[in-house]
Amino acid sequence: MTKLIKRASAEARAFRNRNADGAGKREAVRNRKRASNDDDLHDAPQIETPRKPRFAPVTFSEEGGVRYLHFGTEWVQGAMRLRKPDHIELEYAQQMMAWLLFIETPKRIVQLGLGAAALTKFAHRFLKRAKVEAVEVNPAVVIAARTMFELPQDDARLTVHETDAWDFVNDRANHGTIGALQIDIYDATARGPVLDSVGFYRAARACLTDAGVVTVNLFGDHPSFVRNMKRLNEAFDGRVVALPEVHDGNRIAIAFSGPALNVPFTALQTRAKLIEAELGLPARKWIKGLQESTGRTGASFAI
Repeated sequence: MTKLIKRASAEARAFRNRNADGAGKREAVRNRKRASNDDDLHDAPQIETPRKPRFAPVTFSEEGGVRYLHFGTEWVQGAMRLRKPDHIELEYAQQMMAWLLFIETPKRIVQLGLGAAALTKFAHRFLKRAKVEAVEVNPAVVIAARTMFELPQDDARLTVHETDAWDFVNDRANHGTIGALQIDIYDATARGPVLDSVGFYRAARACLTDAGVVTVNLFGDHPSFVRNMKRLNEAFDGRVVALPEVHDGNRIAIAFSGPALNVPFTALQTRAKLIEAELGLPARKWIKGLQESTGRTGASFAI
């Protein structure tokens, strides 16, 4: 999970100067390969050589009782308040749970990109009816989540898949099975999501159940925001909204599948109060944000 702020870890500056540009170039090649079936990138060259992942070092810092995860740079990839390890510390990460406004706890909740495991731990601890899964390609991130951020070991309700998110969403065994899919996939350079093609978002949509919801962490003041919103809208037939930018620069996009929604705001407010009482998440702020960003201030929220 990437927060658009910088907080230096011990190894950050040396790694940034040495590797940031190379990492960006490698990820650009990777995206071209994966997006080659998209209309807007159909001329991208095919890369036949199997991809060999090269991961940035996993590093840490602490300040004010909060432990931060980094990938060798100042960019924050996740956080945990030491006294509240199951609490979601970062505001944008709390917003990633905004799907709770629209659907009951589904049978299957999946997080693409483990980070510091805040969303995975929270769902596992508090949403008891769900099978909770995380998908993370870097084994060092999984180890860090277990040892530094108190992610429990896998059990009957928790599974961490050490695999690539692209492969996961394109696995037909996952299609039609996920009620809530949370996407937060960044590398050390934090230049926008690593996976952001129309093809990727279509595959993510295919994973949803009939009335599933996707939340995606984007950067509001970054060129990647417009690109991702365009591609999300194409993949989800225009059924996409974005919450306002939080003070750290992140914007959460929410995309819907299944039947059209037309929910009275009074019902959303009732739902939000329940979420706040039971889970401690600022759900009424999400409704206010939806109204602000979409201009939908009438009697109901329709999409």
